Amino acid sequence: MADMVVTRFAPSPTGYLHLGHAFAALTAFEAAKASAKSCDGRFVLRIEDIDRSRCRYEYEAAILDDLAWIGLSWEWPCLRQSERFEAYRAALASLNAQGLLYPCFCTRKDIAEEIARAVEAPHGPEGPHYPGTCRALSQEERARNIASGIPYAMRLDVTSAAARAGDLTFEEGGAGPNAERGTIKVEPNLFGDIVLARKDAPAAYHLAVVVDDAFQGVTLVTRGNDLFAATHVQRLLQALLGLPEPAYAHHRLILDEQGKKFSKRDSSVTLRALRERGATPEQTRKLIDF
Repeated sequence: MADMVVTRFAPSPTGYLHLGHAFAALTAFEAAKASAKSCDGRFVLRIEDIDRSRCRYEYEAAILDDLAWIGLSWEWPCLRQSERFEAYRAALASLNAQGLLYPCFCTRKDIAEEIARAVEAPHGPEGPHYPGTCRALSQEERARNIASGIPYAMRLDVTSAAARAGDLTFEEGGAGPNAERGTIKVEPNLFGDIVLARKDAPAAYHLAVVVDDAFQGVTLVTRGNDLFAATHVQRLLQALLGLPEPAYAHHRLILDEQGKKFSKRDSSVTLRALRERGATPEQTRKLIDF
């Protein structure tokens, strides 16, 4: 018997769902539904509400309402990241015990100035890498800065992390932005020394998503091609934390008439706006060729 396929949809309640969200949710739902023909398939929902300053309950309620309207059902209760802070702290403690984290006291201005002074700065999908300014601080300097109350973030020493994890791969069953498919070799330094936690947030996206995918038993991550590169650093974190490795299937993005991704700021393409204009679930699915 084939292994159970578990997929998920993980929106942030910072606005109403738009057509791009609908496509992503339906893709995950249909992947679980299709697997149920030969084995058990499950579709789970996760509310990514770590950023309490931007997340609002009315948006969360609207997410659940819109997903049900378009024809989706999921396991209850849905997971909320705001209830998972202890799990993230435990993951950070594990990485810290391995000697793979360091406090970074740099402001955005400090980082920009350091990059500007560099003769050549490594770049990744999100721009220039952090130059590693605080990586070389002594334990005494770090302790002194912390005691002085200087704000800091916790960064992953990716060179040490990659050496500890060794060679890694992930399985891509969809098609990445450059038609990547099959066994993909991980590039651990793609984003440099990423931030994994800040004073006002117990976990950054990359850390929270791997911890929660493991907790929810996700075996297949379906998501847009814009997150393909993120898989490299997330696979590294899975290895360092001893977490299961899901398969991945990245899909095309739903774009507007100008060829840009839909945004929550564009209220005209939200499911809520379409519903108010009298659209049916069937008509909405046709808009995204689903």
